[in-house]
Parts: sequence; C-alpha cells; structure tokens
Amino acid sequence: MAVEAPPQRIVTIKSAMTDLVLALGAGDRLVGVAYQDGPVAEADAELVAALPVLADRVPTNEAVLSVEPDLVLAGWESNFSADGAGERAALTDLGVTTFVAPSACTTAPYLPDPLTFEDVFDEITQIGDLLGQPDEAAELVAAQEAELEVLRAERASARAASGEAATGTALWWSSGSDTPYVGAGTGAPQMILDEVGLANVAGELDGGWGPYSWEAAASADPDVIVLVDAAWNTAEKKKETLAANPVTAAMSAVQEERYLVVPFAATEGGVRNVEAVASLDEQLAALAGTGADTE
Repeated sequence: MAVEAPPQRIVTIKSAMTDLVLALGAGDRLVGVAYQDGPVAEADAELVAALPVLADRVPTNEAVLSVEPDLVLAGWESNFSADGAGERAALTDLGVTTFVAPSACTTAPYLPDPLTFEDVFDEITQIGDLLGQPDEAAELVAAQEAELEVLRAERASARAASGEAATGTALWWSSGSDTPYVGAGTGAPQMILDEVGLANVAGELDGGWGPYSWEAAASADPDVIVLVDAAWNTAEKKKETLAANPVTAAMSAVQEERYLVVPFAATEGGVRNVEAVASLDEQLAALAGTGADTE
C-alpha cells in the first residue's frame, strides 16, 4: 500500500498492531488505542498509558474519528464495519488510510494458508514501509530472524543430546468456556506449535482459530495444554475451569498440570511470536525437568 506521506496520527486496534508500531519506533505518532489484549513492554508502558483508550474491545466509528487519525491499523478484518471502527471505504473518503494485518486476513488472496514466520516478517516490512520506517523494519526483521535461528539451534542441540525427535501433542485453548475456541490449523497458534515441535490435536480445523469440543479434547488427551492468558479469561481461570469440568478433569494434562501459558498479545501474528516460541521452549524444558512425559 502506498501513501503520499508517512501517517502522523495512528490508531491501533488489537495489541499486535500497537506492539508493532512501538517496535518500529513510531509510538510517538499513536493518538489512540483499542482492544488491547494485555500490557505492552515495560519500556513503552508510560507512553501507552497516556494514550486515549478508545474502547476495551472494538471502538465505534465516532470514537476513532474523535482523535482525528490519518491511519487506522487493525488486527482483524471485522474491526472495520458500520457498527465498529467504520467501513473502510467510508474512512478512505474521509482521508483515513486503513490497514488490516495480513496474518489475520480471512479471504483470498491475503489469507495465509498456513501462516509462516516469513509471512509475519513480510507484514513487519509492509507496515514499516507504510509508516515510513523501512530501515527500522529491516533491522527488526533481521533481529527476529536471528533470534529464531538461535532458538532452532538450541532446540536441535537439546534434542540431539537427549535423543528426542519431537515434543508431543498439544491443545491450544484461546477462549470460550462451554465451547472452547482453540488454535486451528493455519494461523499463528499452528505456526508456533509447529516451531516448537508440538502436534496440534485440533490441527484439522480450518483457519487460525475455531470452535472445538471438550469431548474431542478429552478423546485426544494431549500431552500439554497451551493456555492463552487474557485479561477477560486468565490462564488461572482456565485451569479452574478444566479442573471443575468432569470431562476435562480426567485428561492427563489436567491431572498432572502440564500447562504452558502464552499471553494473548503474543498469540496473533506479529512481533511477539518469536517471544512466544522462546517462552514455550523454556516451559517445555521445565516440564521435562520435572519428569513430566511429553513424548
């Protein structure tokens, strides 16, 4: 996407977009945020705390226009609607550029199938160009690529030393209670699980996330359960729910508390995905150290 000049008044919807603007060094151009899934990095906390929060979830068109943005970066296509932040065509008519994270697109030709780290890095490059920060984007991508390669080398070395070829199976529980909403086969959860060597028991589901059933989860009896930690449904609350439900309470991962925790903001395509990989590697190593069987 080409613009005449780098935007100077940016609104972000979803944490992944806010994190990326901050990582590219353009935080001083933020004029409002919405749908923040969790805290930003400590170094940026003061800056973000001073910004208008346009909504806890999807902001209204009126709220978005109240801060006079020239760019709205959205994490989901559904953020742009008549009863949401506004329809994209209408915002364009008002001189507001709109951009949806390609990693979260649900229609061809933008739909990632499946999402890869190369896609995530391309997204960083695209948004860097849009913000007039191409050098910063290139540096950020290079740093993330280097970190990912280090993690891969460390993982390969550890597995060679132990003779382990794989880590096991996992259920990625994002949200929902009666009907769990889980990481499916083509989005960021699948990409992260693939990277750390966990087979997704719900990988046959289409899309990045999808509805599952506790009965299917219990039948699969995954080696570990990835709990997405969000303000509206914390990892601790998820543990309580699993222990209280007779169906899930019988699962070996619940009985042995083989849980991995990932902050929500790191579970959507963006600059925190490599961080999520590093965290899961550490947590899996810790589980292995306790003698828990994840093979």
